[in-house]
Amino acid sequence: MELGALLLLLAVLVTVVLFVARPLMNRANDAQETPQSESALLAERDRILSALEELDFDYTLGKIPAEDYPLQRGLLVQRGAEILRQLDEIERQAARSAPRRIAARKRRLSDEEIEALIARRRQERREKTGGFCPRCGRPVLHSDRFCPACGHNLKK
Repeated sequence: MELGALLLLLAVLVTVVLFVARPLMNRANDAQETPQSESALLAERDRILSALEELDFDYTLGKIPAEDYPLQRGLLVQRGAEILRQLDEIERQAARSAPRRIAARKRRLSDEEIEALIARRRQERREKTGGFCPRCGRPVLHSDRFCPACGHNLKK
């Protein structure tokens, strides 16, 4: 056989092997994408929970009109429900492939643990905010010397 025929045969063989191995490599990529998408959904869930807390707080302060509040809250709750459905779907897919990991993650929190988490989150929020600007009413941090919205001197 000639050298050219051997090289052609080798090229065809490599192409066939890559074609056959491609689905196996894609399956490995799908397994790596799931934790990233789950992490992004968890971050989005936390962002929506924070937005709901802020919306409720602003409504109690009277910053949000009564006619706008139910619409805005409904949109946030709807988006949160969509995120939770997507997280449940990811969890179901993972349960089919790795039941032990899911069992550890599905551990139910007791009421006391949930209350402790809520109390810790409220404390963190209190430590971050330093009150409100006396001129414009926007929230300011303890470390702010001037209001970021209107420029009012906070450290007189």
